[in-house]
Amino acid sequence: MTTRSASTWKMFWHIFCGYWVSEKKWEAWGLLTVAIALNIGQAWLLVLFNRWQKPFFNMFDHKDFSMFWSYTLEFVLIAFSFILAAAYGVYLQRTLRIRWRIWLTKAYVRQWMEKQAYYRLQVLGSEADNPDQRISEDVGDFVKLTLELLLGFSRKMTILLAFCSILWNLSGVLTFQVGSTVFAIHGYMFWVSLLYAIFGTYFAHAVGGKLIPLNFEQQKYEADFRFSMMRVREHSESIAFYGGEAMEMESFKEYFSKCVRNYLQLIRRHKLLSLYTNTYGQTAFVIPILLAAPRLFSGGFFIGDFMQLQNAFLRVQDALSFFVDSYATLASLASVIRRLGLFTQHMEAAQAVNNGVRSIEEEHGQFRTVNLRVQLPDGRTLMRDCSLALDRGQRLLVTGPSGCGKSTFLRTISGIWPFGGGEVATAKADISLFLPQRPYLPLGTLRRAVCYPLADVPEDRLRAALCKVQMEHILPRLDNVDDWSRILSLGEQQRLAFARVLLARPRWVFLDEATSALDEQHERDMYDMIHEELPQSGIVSVGHRSTLFPLHDVELHMAGGEWQMRPLGGQGAV
Repeated sequence: MTTRSASTWKMFWHIFCGYWVSEKKWEAWGLLTVAIALNIGQAWLLVLFNRWQKPFFNMFDHKDFSMFWSYTLEFVLIAFSFILAAAYGVYLQRTLRIRWRIWLTKAYVRQWMEKQAYYRLQVLGSEADNPDQRISEDVGDFVKLTLELLLGFSRKMTILLAFCSILWNLSGVLTFQVGSTVFAIHGYMFWVSLLYAIFGTYFAHAVGGKLIPLNFEQQKYEADFRFSMMRVREHSESIAFYGGEAMEMESFKEYFSKCVRNYLQLIRRHKLLSLYTNTYGQTAFVIPILLAAPRLFSGGFFIGDFMQLQNAFLRVQDALSFFVDSYATLASLASVIRRLGLFTQHMEAAQAVNNGVRSIEEEHGQFRTVNLRVQLPDGRTLMRDCSLALDRGQRLLVTGPSGCGKSTFLRTISGIWPFGGGEVATAKADISLFLPQRPYLPLGTLRRAVCYPLADVPEDRLRAALCKVQMEHILPRLDNVDDWSRILSLGEQQRLAFARVLLARPRWVFLDEATSALDEQHERDMYDMIHEELPQSGIVSVGHRSTLFPLHDVELHMAGGEWQMRPLGGQGAV
């Protein structure tokens, strides 16, 4: 077994086994057991049908039609029972499929959100591209393809066990002489079927082996093409201002051409596999006729015996050819396993990164850093040995040239940036709220966007907060559902973020250029509002404007890995 195939099996088992040992295991095993039992029932009915063929067709040979209607009724009962078993088998398979998908999707979403893996994957520059597609599509494909193959394999193996003895007994003994030695092969048609399937499986892998990497790449290219169009939708205004349509069209063309080139290779490979599997299947139909024809013409067989033998041979051959017939499905599953397996590995690697900055809860009401070190993933240091202490109500302004690490400093003290060292100490009961330059507005109602991340806020508090940030004009639309990040201007979104401060009432507010889209008067109004409504709340701001200096008490200046503190007037916000 190659390293890649061993790795694929390991990934498969890691993804597969969780559901079957989870809290839903009894439900899962129960549905699977009944589905397999129905497969066994279908195999038993096929055996009955095989036995029915011999007397029915021999009846025509003997010109004895006295049992015609009796045999016809027997066939109707067998066929009706088979239809019921097949229908309920499909129903149970799909029921198990949706329940497994629900569980596995929840597991992946939970792992993606735990320890902020969704954020760390981006920070670490992970190759786990398009996690939305992996969770929404690949999980469903994994469950669908796995169940198809698992139940298909159990069905074929049941049929194989049921028909092996039938084919063995019907084949009789093939004798031939080489020199003076006489050879006898018992059940020779079974051995022919087995050898045919072994060679057929080998050549199916030789023809279709390239489908696995081609399927893997196709999903990646399709996702990249879709994501490029999503980016245009998200940044439509900026693209329109720049007049960047021609460049976006070139980008679409580049991404789509990759999809097309890979797809053309894929369909060519599918064509070759289809030619091979159809040739394989048609040849399998002819083999029992060629092998049994001499006995039929010599009178050793009646038509009923021949039909029963041919049916048994084709059933055994079909069961042994499971991997040949399912090779395209196996290739699709292998590519899905690789995508989900790599996604899982990257999430686990992201979660395993230890945060070098220790968070400490203390009794006092200060916000302190002790020997804080801020670094980039490549190890470059942006700030070293920073120790500062802020009392509640104090306002700190973080300044420095672009690229010096001001925003990364905020990420570090918030606990989401894992690269660095030192300690960050806060009081146990203190709540912190971070406001980025572009606030996040979730999908749904405007009310939900304003309250985020709080689940429920009294109506009077919500309305009062919006009035204080001068956003009363949106009150009639609170229960409207829309894409509010597209409808509201950046300035309006930033004022909504300040309304969230009033609703959450944090002890510490961290602002990363959170007033960059506001004019100077609105900027002053927002800071004054926090000071008036939350006088005991401290503020840490990142910004470039000179108008911010009068609104803060202390400046932390960063440059070249060094830092220094100096007092400010702090007159404007008092």
